Amino acid sequence: MTAATAAWAARRTTSQALRALAAEGATGALSGERGIVYLCAGRVVHVESASAPDLGALLTRSGAVPPDGWWEAVDRGGTQHRVGHRLVDSGRLAAGALEVCHLGALFDAAYFVLAHDTRAHRFRPGAVHWLGAVRSVPVDTVVRESRRRRALLESIWPDPDIDVVPIARVPGAGAGDLPARRRRILDRVDGVRTAADIAASLACRTYHTLVELRRLAADGLVAAAPRTTAPVPAGQQEYPVAWTDPDTALLRRLRDALEAL
Repeated sequence: MTAATAAWAARRTTSQALRALAAEGATGALSGERGIVYLCAGRVVHVESASAPDLGALLTRSGAVPPDGWWEAVDRGGTQHRVGHRLVDSGRLAAGALEVCHLGALFDAAYFVLAHDTRAHRFRPGAVHWLGAVRSVPVDTVVRESRRRRALLESIWPDPDIDVVPIARVPGAGAGDLPARRRRILDRVDGVRTAADIAASLACRTYHTLVELRRLAADGLVAAAPRTTAPVPAGQQEYPVAWTDPDTALLRRLRDALEAL
């Protein structure tokens, strides 16, 4: 990975930057406006976005791994970038189940990072995710799948705000008979939760939740919640903060504080 390529990556969209990095067989982390993509030898190994539940939330809330087991793996394997291996080696999760869950979380987060293909921020050569390698995916596959998902969602309901802002029920709209999954999602629409919040509460993949929310929007049952904050005066806007690798010690302290509360 050359300094020239790193500078080029920061001036292009995320997908363009990823393709350039893949061509060089780069290893490291590419930060974008909506998340961060980790590469190893030019292939995607992990994606994070604040708009999608992470792997830990999916595993613990679904009951696949008890919370204590997840944090034990983070404590013991995080600094060595071997959290995934720790889960498997300890017998808490089968290797196949980890791979399936990891790929689901990867593609969910990649949708938010790549579907709207915003500007890349920076590339950090050599950066490695604390989860460790589970399975790698070609960059073209990740980009193509993200665009396919965007096209499908837009064919259901064309408002992308549904994906990222709090969602509210439409007053007076009768739900009638709904499939069980859609009903469970509608029951959690409260004007505060986002799609990611709802997905996390149900231990579901975000994309499946987005599909059902867009169908609910198309049926006139939900809509993006009205914005309640006043516009920020010019010159005082907050700009995205660069993503950094999670500190496992900090995660552990946050866990302990939450348990104490």
